[in-house]
Amino acid sequence: MKRRQFIKLVGSAATSWPLVARAQHQAMAVIGYVDGSRVALTGTQQLLAAIRKTLAANGFVEGKNFRFEFREAEGQFNRLPGLYRELVDQKVTVIVAPSTAQLEAARSATQTIPIIFLTGLDPVGKGFVASINRPGGNLTGVFNLASLTTGKRVEVLQELVPSLRKIAFLTNRQDVDLSQAEAKAAQEAASLFHLDLLVVSASNADELEAAFETSIREGVGAMVVGSNARFYVLVRPLAALATRYRLPVIHIWQGAAREGVLVSYGADQDESWELVGYFVARVIKGEKVADIPVQQLSKTKMVINLNTAKTFGITVPASLLGRADEVIE
Repeated sequence: MKRRQFIKLVGSAATSWPLVARAQHQAMAVIGYVDGSRVALTGTQQLLAAIRKTLAANGFVEGKNFRFEFREAEGQFNRLPGLYRELVDQKVTVIVAPSTAQLEAARSATQTIPIIFLTGLDPVGKGFVASINRPGGNLTGVFNLASLTTGKRVEVLQELVPSLRKIAFLTNRQDVDLSQAEAKAAQEAASLFHLDLLVVSASNADELEAAFETSIREGVGAMVVGSNARFYVLVRPLAALATRYRLPVIHIWQGAAREGVLVSYGADQDESWELVGYFVARVIKGEKVADIPVQQLSKTKMVINLNTAKTFGITVPASLLGRADEVIE
């Protein structure tokens, strides 16, 4: 190449570079995400990893054609509405709302920006979407069946501790709809097994300890934990209290059993997180969120912590061990 041609080529590239950079910036998708707590055990890291993995599989590169816009609630869920409004002001491409409380806050902040949700409540019955197959509006996502597996958690706990006469159901009454739906399901299951049910509520660490104290004072022999997002954030103190009070506990999140809770049973979180990433990829590619069907999970996972069982003097039935997806020894 002649020197004059080379200089002309370089000069042309230098002139056009700002336009190219500007076009790339404009094309970059922005994913809005509010973390309820900095506690990694909430599943935030796993969910974000699943989104990144799915986007990579669809040809998206972080920093090149998509990025995250983060906000942090630091466990103060009353801050959620304001944080989602900040994301709306930033004109993000799509918002991920990984709990019912976050979905409510995000929905109140925008009726136009696509929102991908992960909820334990029936999204049609709750009015989040018009139908499973045609959601309409700006919402779609994953129904993880949390409110529909409450009764099964009562059953698993009764099988682990067949001498049970009374159980506690831990809920967060601030989450009214989820609390009522799960408490009703817990009561129906308890009645089926001829168990008395005590409903206790907590929304922070102090209230959580008070709920355990009340349960022990009232003669409760085990506890079923509701699926409210608070109990993901509080999983470590919850596991510590269960050990201190020697109270068998079943949690919905698989990570809880790994933290020392006796047993966990609920929808497969890995599957739900991957589906959220799949939805985000479809929205970024330009699909209309109103036409993307909601996905209902069908696969469940059970994790049993044998170390905790031994500490409590509980012999886990072979039939239950055979059904467990993971056993911690």
